[in-house]
Amino acid sequence: MSTQAEQAPSAQTTLAGEIGLLLLLSLIWGSSFTLIKVAIPSIPPFTMVAVRVTLAAILLLLIATAQGHALPRQGPVWATLLVQGMLQSALPFTLISWGEAHITSGLAGVLNATPPMFVLAIALMTGRGRQAISGRKIVGVALGLTGVALTVGIDALSGIGTAASLAQTAVLGASLSYALAPLWGQRFKNLPAIVTAAGAMSCAAILMLPGAAMLERPWTLAPPPPEAIASVVTLAIVCTALAMVIYFRLIRTLGPLDTASGSYLRAGFAVMLGTTLLGERLTWSILAGMALVLAGVIMVTLPARHDQKPRG
Repeated sequence: MSTQAEQAPSAQTTLAGEIGLLLLLSLIWGSSFTLIKVAIPSIPPFTMVAVRVTLAAILLLLIATAQGHALPRQGPVWATLLVQGMLQSALPFTLISWGEAHITSGLAGVLNATPPMFVLAIALMTGRGRQAISGRKIVGVALGLTGVALTVGIDALSGIGTAASLAQTAVLGASLSYALAPLWGQRFKNLPAIVTAAGAMSCAAILMLPGAAMLERPWTLAPPPPEAIASVVTLAIVCTALAMVIYFRLIRTLGPLDTASGSYLRAGFAVMLGTTLLGERLTWSILAGMALVLAGVIMVTLPARHDQKPRG
């Protein structure tokens, strides 16, 4: 009896810690929309992403080496890491960066809040995914989407009809890529999170550097202003390197659908940061939307009651 009583608080504490990491990851990635918007006028998308993933890869490799981890040597493992680097970093980063050059960051945020819908659809069609799809999770997804719509606001959503359709499609394509990434990332559950992050980010850098060199010739560009440089460095260190370590941990602890649910909070945090840092107006719809977002994430993330009962 005492052992079971002691296990329950421990499990609850662990879950609370994982949800806290999900909140932190959402805040970090939510800030990326603002940082991209600051940098994109002077740093084109391929170059921005190439610098971002290369700096992040170097930092992650140094951390992995300092912790005594060795990178995989098997070719098949690197092939799967290459796919992970494309799905989680190279492709969505580029699509969002290019999209934000043509549409507002608020609209990009709401369009990029759709990965849980893609994850749910993929899980229902294929039966894959670590967590069972329950009615409560479906309701949580619906609440989250409603909250995102309220958070960003009707005015931003009405811009869908006037914004460049290719840019909207690009950001939705990034959402699909983000949905596929955690499902693919379950293949690395036997690797330390830092090794997976370092390997995948190194592959993303290998993919992006030639593209940036051929398409944008960054050495011919005018020197960007200090705020653009600072934005890209922050994107690399905080929004990419640190975020990847947290991300691969959450895939193993919360599962792909629960991890993807952070995209709702990502959009909410993007709007909140715009309000506090860029002087955007805080309205009742933003507050109500954030409440719905939090409720939706809780419903998607919390395990079912029968999963919480100790097994005898």
